[in-house]
Amino acid sequence: MVELLDLLLGGIEEELPFALALRERLHANPEPSHMERGTARLVAEALADEETRSVAGNGLLARTGPSGSGAVVVRAELDALPITEETGAPFASTNGMMHACGHDVHMAALAAFFRAARRLDGLLPAPLVALYQPSEEAYPSGADLVVREGVLEGETAAVVAAHVHPDLPWRAVSVEAGAVNASSDNLRIVVEGEGGHGAYPHRARDPILALSHLLVALQSVVSRRLDPMHPGVLSVGWLRSGSAENVIPGRAEAGATLRVLAPEDRRPLREAALEIAEHTARAHGCAVWVEVTEGEPATVNDPAFAAAARSLLPKAGLALGPPMRSCGSDDFGFYGRVAPSLMAFVGLEGAPDSPQAALHHPRFLPPEEAVGLVARTQAVAYVAAASA
Repeated sequence: MVELLDLLLGGIEEELPFALALRERLHANPEPSHMERGTARLVAEALADEETRSVAGNGLLARTGPSGSGAVVVRAELDALPITEETGAPFASTNGMMHACGHDVHMAALAAFFRAARRLDGLLPAPLVALYQPSEEAYPSGADLVVREGVLEGETAAVVAAHVHPDLPWRAVSVEAGAVNASSDNLRIVVEGEGGHGAYPHRARDPILALSHLLVALQSVVSRRLDPMHPGVLSVGWLRSGSAENVIPGRAEAGATLRVLAPEDRRPLREAALEIAEHTARAHGCAVWVEVTEGEPATVNDPAFAAAARSLLPKAGLALGPPMRSCGSDDFGFYGRVAPSLMAFVGLEGAPDSPQAALHHPRFLPPEEAVGLVARTQAVAYVAAASA
């Protein structure tokens, strides 16, 4: 497998000039979730594979290697974010959308890796499937749509991916076993009371007061219902109510996100949030409705894949990075329902001539060398999954 990895890495180096030009075209022409038609066309042209097929709307599947089952799927994301770019790069976008999460890098890297692997078609130990997935950044989730279509059922042995991350050192890669990204559920909370004059609160049932107590009480979901050794977070992102200072409204609303790393914690904490909301609102003479939008499952790395990848990193010229676990979420977690999976994180901290900006920031811009590092990591993940 080390010899195969060397061959793949050599092919990737030859493909890099093409991939870097592709990255700039993708970055300059970002498209929002579920509308990535132009992006998909650019990718299809780059793959130049007659058997590329559509999936989940704008998504693409391309395959090389031996026929039959046991395929290793490598995922990249097509969509961009509604952010006005401030990088000043010559290929910066100007349409109010931006690849501010590295998806342009992931796509270009996968094109380089796939084209390199196709040259070694007869030497690949397992089929390689390049999956360009739509809508990672919005609901309905592109990964969920891919899984529901059933295109990966039966023949898939593994699903792997690499994602750039500014919290890890440059040229380092983190591949930890177990949960590395949290599940995500969104809560929309609606409290119904009885409006009235602000000077006579005793004649009303104040939904703002009820919602205020409710949101404070919800913090106990993490602090008192979750094992202190298990990561989790509940954050309120928005509040809406009222129209005048002296009017008690009849309704107050809020939106929150609930995230946990341990899959077994997800349902109990969601149920606890609903229970707290109901009883707190009732104590203030109000009614409450909580709408739960179930988002991504936790991303859980297969231990065997992770161990194999860690052993191969030095052979690919990559350092083993520090452990990376996050309450951020990624719809990559859905693929764990189809086959064992592996998500590797590729470090950007300290990259030369690159702004040190967070994911989803208007100045986030990985350097061009990141394309090669991600492609190398994708190759490591493929070989690890094919050999584990």
